[in-house]
Amino acid sequence: MSLASVRAWVAAHAPDLAIIEGHGSTATVADAAATLGVEPGRIAKTIALKVGEKTLLLVTRGDARLDNLKCKAAFGGRIRMLDPDATFAATGHVVGGVCPFGLATPLPVYTDVSLRAFATVFPAAGSRTASLEITPERLAELTHATWVDCCTLPQAG
Repeated sequence: MSLASVRAWVAAHAPDLAIIEGHGSTATVADAAATLGVEPGRIAKTIALKVGEKTLLLVTRGDARLDNLKCKAAFGGRIRMLDPDATFAATGHVVGGVCPFGLATPLPVYTDVSLRAFATVFPAAGSRTASLEITPERLAELTHATWVDCCTLPQAG
């Protein structure tokens, strides 16, 4: 059902985007990067979070880690990740296929500035075997996202 909701959303809001289907699993960043043949940072992972009573989505690059102090500053409180059942209830997408498109309920979307390191990124498309390619700026524009700085990047070395 959630792939169908993403298909419908893309058809209505961004018909020029193609959903990439029928490939291997994209349930984890490592799986998605291997399946799509891109570096892990280009996987745009969508994380469902709770701050107080507010549920929100944060889209960040695949190899970044949440920084609790930055998140607290950006969102005004301590963050908690939603469990798989709560994530599905809020988004209509299973963990591993969560994306900011075709949501079951409207949620505020935030995009981490770390995504801007890439010309295009690959968020999931509502299932563990579907994704799409999009520029970070367009992703933010289409989802009415707010840019935030919430992550720490891996150390080069």
